[in-house]
Amino acid sequence: MADFAKLEVWRKAHALVLNVHRVATAMRGSTQASLKSQMVRASMSIPTNIVEGRGQRSDRDFARFLRYAVNSSSELEYHLIMARDTEAITRTDCTALIDQTKEVRRMLYGLEKTILSRP
Repeated sequence: MADFAKLEVWRKAHALVLNVHRVATAMRGSTQASLKSQMVRASMSIPTNIVEGRGQRSDRDFARFLRYAVNSSSELEYHLIMARDTEAITRTDCTALIDQTKEVRRMLYGLEKTILSRP
């Protein structure tokens, strides 16, 4: 098992990707194709940046990648709102995914703070 997989935040972010993928796959219509793609890409960027950051040589570099993951979570949240407001996904799915996204973002902030406070 890779070192990143031991991180609870990575496991939660991976679960978020799976849920976003499930909801995005159910979206219908060619007008939703770019939104669907952006939702999946933004969600995948979160755990991907955790993985990349974990492989860095310094805590400061790891924290930089955690910041990228935070930014991707904000992007994902907007895409979910857009999908809800265009009725591409249900309000229930949107709320659940945004709640998951916010939980992951809080965990990322906490890990970043912990890493940057190390001597």
